[in-house]
Amino acid sequence: MKTPHLLTLLRGAIFCLFITQAQAQTEAASDAAQANNPLADIKAFNIQNYYFGEFTGAGDLTGNQFVLRYAQPVAVGDTNWLIRASLPFNSLPVGPGGQTVSGVGDFDIFAAYQISTGEPAVSFAIGPQVVAPTASDSRLGSDQWQLGLANVYFNAKSPVLQYGYLLTWRTGVGNTNGRTRANLGAFQPFVFYQLGNGFYTGGAPIWSYNFANDNYSVPLGIRLGKVTKRGKTVYNFFVEPQYSVFDRGNGLPKWQVYMALNMQFL
Repeated sequence: MKTPHLLTLLRGAIFCLFITQAQAQTEAASDAAQANNPLADIKAFNIQNYYFGEFTGAGDLTGNQFVLRYAQPVAVGDTNWLIRASLPFNSLPVGPGGQTVSGVGDFDIFAAYQISTGEPAVSFAIGPQVVAPTASDSRLGSDQWQLGLANVYFNAKSPVLQYGYLLTWRTGVGNTNGRTRANLGAFQPFVFYQLGNGFYTGGAPIWSYNFANDNYSVPLGIRLGKVTKRGKTVYNFFVEPQYSVFDRGNGLPKWQVYMALNMQFL
């Protein structure tokens, strides 16, 4: 008489185990899909680094840019915003002899107003951007205040393939301290393909165009990343070598290695 009850309990335990595993896999897939979303409604802190192995123009020069970035969703009345602030630490060549100058670069911040798309997995935002001349050496920044716009789109409807872009434009305002007035546009397309178990590939190169001197840089890259969750923090580590396929002007990265540890705090 007890055997049927035992079998029923066993079936129930196996069913619950399958449900729990399915829920865990669904949550893991969701974490992986949102790990690269620049508009995720989650507080985030990123540690990023660009190693520049070669620049356009004369000389065998290298450089580096280390970036600290913080993102914070903010509700203002009935509107939702994402505030993202970045501070670079640069080590860049300043002459053909290989001399480098190192220090803090210009502080960058934008506030993106998140527009409802009617689809929770699709994010779209636009808002103002401000660049402050905080560089510790004038050669590490523009030496002028800049104002502009930022527009972001991210589509995570698929748990396997996510894509979108970040579009920015900014120009110098006020006193330029004798420097050419900044006028720079940048387009960062990104696409990510989930490989399973938290691993993914894809790329997020930044294509830039300098309206002030008609210089441009169009790199392409391939990324290998790993997303993992520990407690209430999602860690996203990746390495992405990039190579410029089209460029014009001197002092632009010819090839670089982009790597980062991005953290989202749930």
